[in-house]
Amino acid sequence: MLKLKIGGVPEHFNYPWYITLKNKEYTKEGINLRWKDYPGGTGAMTKALRSGEVDIALVLTEGIIKDIINGNPSKITQTFVKSPLVWGIHVAANSKFKNIDDLENATVAISRFGSGSQLMAIVNAHNNGWDVSKLQFKVVGDLQGGIDALTNGEADYFMWEHFTTKPLVDNGTFRRVGNCPTPWPCFVIAVRDEILENNFEEVKKVHDIINACTKDFKDFDNIDEVLSYRYEQQIDDIQEWLSITEWNDGEAISENLITDIQNKMVEFNVIERKENSGDLIRNMYI
Repeated sequence: MLKLKIGGVPEHFNYPWYITLKNKEYTKEGINLRWKDYPGGTGAMTKALRSGEVDIALVLTEGIIKDIINGNPSKITQTFVKSPLVWGIHVAANSKFKNIDDLENATVAISRFGSGSQLMAIVNAHNNGWDVSKLQFKVVGDLQGGIDALTNGEADYFMWEHFTTKPLVDNGTFRRVGNCPTPWPCFVIAVRDEILENNFEEVKKVHDIINACTKDFKDFDNIDEVLSYRYEQQIDDIQEWLSITEWNDGEAISENLITDIQNKMVEFNVIERKENSGDLIRNMYI
């Protein structure tokens, strides 16, 4: 049986992987797929792809594009969540900052360099007409690190997924001063080149299984209640999140899509230059 290692953030976007793993759907196809949580997010997973700690990762689009351009030996095989990710912009509950404009010269907490939290801070700065070169970053590791940094005054604001952090807003840990949606589909599947070369058919089978699950995911019985309980969120928030989240259930990755995203990433100063989009992807459905 082929062993494959996969990683993703421990968030509701990835619950379809939990379902398919629990049902042993990969095992039935001769694949021993082993899941690992990465609370540190995309920056941690791009590092794990490089080291071979994981073979497949569910990563933020902007983070993996930037890292493949910088030498990560992996390819994007498919969009996983095709809707934008809504990033909440948070300050400590007792912070002196009242709105986004107040944050222009403030220190932003990021999980690590190259992470979504850093790249979206750049997008937010661009959206507000700030000088991106003057952004000040404080590396905090993960969401808990962001909580600690804002609480202790080591950083002034922190960007993380809106619904994941909503309980922290509700309980008074954070105050949200705004949102910043990604201007592109939010999550993609990335696979190490070595695995694609040696085990293409098995990787394709993994894609087929997860796509079949996400196609009907919103129609599962009581899915809102299940997610609310598992991720400790208000059911109204889960229902809102489900209403704006769209998974890709098998549409092939295309050079045109990646080119459009790269154009936007250049525009938003997230990358300095574009690469040939064909070098960043491997289409599983040709």
